[in-house]
Amino acid sequence: MSTGLVDSTCMNYVAYNDVENSCADIDVCRDCTWPPPAEGESGLDGCTAVAPAARYYVSEYYRVHGAKKMKAELQNGPISCGIHATDNFDNNYDGKTIYSEEVKFLTLNHEISVVGYGITDAGDEYWIGRNSWGTYWGDYGFFYMAMYKNNLGIERNCLAGTSTYDKPSASEVFTQ
Repeated sequence: MSTGLVDSTCMNYVAYNDVENSCADIDVCRDCTWPPPAEGESGLDGCTAVAPAARYYVSEYYRVHGAKKMKAELQNGPISCGIHATDNFDNNYDGKTIYSEEVKFLTLNHEISVVGYGITDAGDEYWIGRNSWGTYWGDYGFFYMAMYKNNLGIERNCLAGTSTYDKPSASEVFTQ
């Protein structure tokens, strides 16, 4: 809410914690030239900071749960949902199938983005999700999850928001 988010084309996700350098302009938004860095190198030598970067804020946010409400909200854009990320989901998801796993006691321990939904020729509905584990995981970072049951709790605790270019004050953001 206080700093906003830059556009996804401005700063691609990097799968590591960069706490010490997260405030410098080069770490917020950069434009880099070819070639990409070798493995283990930062690649910052070929990059320049792009400032000021356009930022997006949330003017309001609200909870969404259940397939019907999630489908309706996806017409406005992606939603953020908690899931019970199991070792099996992390290590064995192939990126090609619709994932389904029964978990007896759900503990939401990971946040993902639900970006859409679909239906198979057999009539099975599924969620299309984007994970934060990098493009090497799943289907280039995306996954397909069963709708309604055995879906790691994806429909239980989601948040959606209304985006804006204007930075709201703390009193203007509310939940429904």
